[in-house]
Amino acid sequence: MTTKKDDNEMKRVLVVEDTKDIAWVVEKRLSKQFKVDIAVNGEIATDMINTNPYDLIVLDLSLPKKSGFEVLKDLRKKSAYPPVLILSGMNAVEDKVKGLKLGADDYLAKPFDVKELVARIDALLRRVPSAQEIVKLGAADLEMDLVARKVTRAGSDIILSPREFSLLEYLIRNKNKIVTRKQIAEEVWGHKFDAGTNFVDVYINYLRKSVDKDFPVKLITTVYGQGFVLKDE
Repeated sequence: MTTKKDDNEMKRVLVVEDTKDIAWVVEKRLSKQFKVDIAVNGEIATDMINTNPYDLIVLDLSLPKKSGFEVLKDLRKKSAYPPVLILSGMNAVEDKVKGLKLGADDYLAKPFDVKELVARIDALLRRVPSAQEIVKLGAADLEMDLVARKVTRAGSDIILSPREFSLLEYLIRNKNKIVTRKQIAEEVWGHKFDAGTNFVDVYINYLRKSVDKDFPVKLITTVYGQGFVLKDE
């Protein structure tokens, strides 16, 4: 049986970072688990992305020759794959929102803890198949292509944000099972669940508007006092 560590060692990560000290620290740590390549500017990054099948990209935003925003925008024009984790000193809310809207899957601000970086990378790779895999999930007339990052229902395309996509994937993988808010928060967001927050309900509502609103059969159901279930019917 292949272990989780063996799976990670097979994965290929591109780190796009022009600050030598940061690139060195990140490469040294990630090389314990992954095959790591380094790009020192945006133009090199784009060339490497177009040439190699990366499983994940760690992307700085303030880059020479071509910004991280431009690298991300060009990547997402061609494919929703691979997942991108932005690692940047640009910490303003508007920068984070812009990065996520352009298709980043996560955003970690500098200065950062390398352990947290690795944990976030592991979380993204658990949710996304490797570049060599083709994985499709389905429930009722809903289909997900995890490589193309495409969702359809009854043949119609459904556009989701990266977080909504991850949430839907989790629900489909657990279809016909009740999942709690705590389980969703920890598995999809990687956060400990705070009962005083409602972010899980907010994203469930976002997802319902995209997946269920225009269809007679509603797939996502609230089980009061317990959580949510996506029905395969």
